[in-house]
Amino acid sequence: MSNALDELCETVINCRLCPRLVAWREEVARTKRAAFADEDYWGRPLPGFGDPKAHVLVVGLAPAAHGGNRTGRIFTGDRSGDWLFRAMYHAGFANQSESVHLHDGLRLKDAYVAAAVRCAPPANKPTPQERDNCLPYLARELQLLKQTRIIVCLGSFAWDAVLRTGRMLGYVLSRKPRFGHASEADLGPYVLLGSYHPSQQNTFTGRLTEEMLDAVFSRAAALAGRVS
Repeated sequence: MSNALDELCETVINCRLCPRLVAWREEVARTKRAAFADEDYWGRPLPGFGDPKAHVLVVGLAPAAHGGNRTGRIFTGDRSGDWLFRAMYHAGFANQSESVHLHDGLRLKDAYVAAAVRCAPPANKPTPQERDNCLPYLARELQLLKQTRIIVCLGSFAWDAVLRTGRMLGYVLSRKPRFGHASEADLGPYVLLGSYHPSQQNTFTGRLTEEMLDAVFSRAAALAGRVS
């Protein structure tokens, strides 16, 4: 399984399906942000990472232009990731509460992290076609993560992407479940958990608090304990 996941990671990293995203991620990597002017940006698509035996899969929207697109790991080096990994640490899914660069020692236990779209998009807004180009990667991850039974969807975009991926895998629902914070839905063998995305527009405004995010991952841990 690990070899198959490694092969998938290489496929993702070499993907050039979306011309707009290729141009943007590479332009950001060339021009850089002043605070990171001395760093070598990743500037490529980001594969998922974590525990191959994970019961919990966390799905975000897309890499941040100066976060994952810089560091080479989704949610690493940006403020959304600060919130995410702190909550995962509190719930026992991570060995440390922050991740600032690719080789900082972060390890995930019983969790795997991926994104609906694997390249940093302009204005953090992928197009529907760009989303659909990436969905087969998420579908393949679900096929390879054979113990995964809980999917935490960070934001409505990820929620919708996971539902679409489920349809690709043959899990058809008679009614589309509505996204909301702490919402739950069954999708074939999976339980979907919704959470507001830990973006600054949610955390700065108080729409999402640390307690709210901790509660979602506590619920994920409780569900994972039932199936482990």
